[in-house]
Amino acid sequence: MVDSSSPPQRQLDSKEDELELNKDLERLIDGAENISVQLTWMAYDMVALRTSSELAASMRKLEEAYQRCRIAVYGNREQEPEMDKCPEPAATALTQM
Repeated sequence: MVDSSSPPQRQLDSKEDELELNKDLERLIDGAENISVQLTWMAYDMVALRTSSELAASMRKLEEAYQRCRIAVYGNREQEPEMDKCPEPAATALTQM
């Protein structure tokens, strides 16, 4: 005689496998969407930098100005700023008024 409990158990396993497969597919789709968004932004940045030479020059000037300010404020280039010593922006603005 055939055991009558086998078909329902197999059906439950099938449903669980289907749910797990759906979750895996959703994770894969989310990952692919994230990669797609990153690639889109990279392509946009490349087009913007290649079509506007002024933008690239402006970015270089901004980077150089940042490095000069950082050296002036913190001294040695290798020295990392400590967040504890940085004043709060609101406190700085109030003391300058």
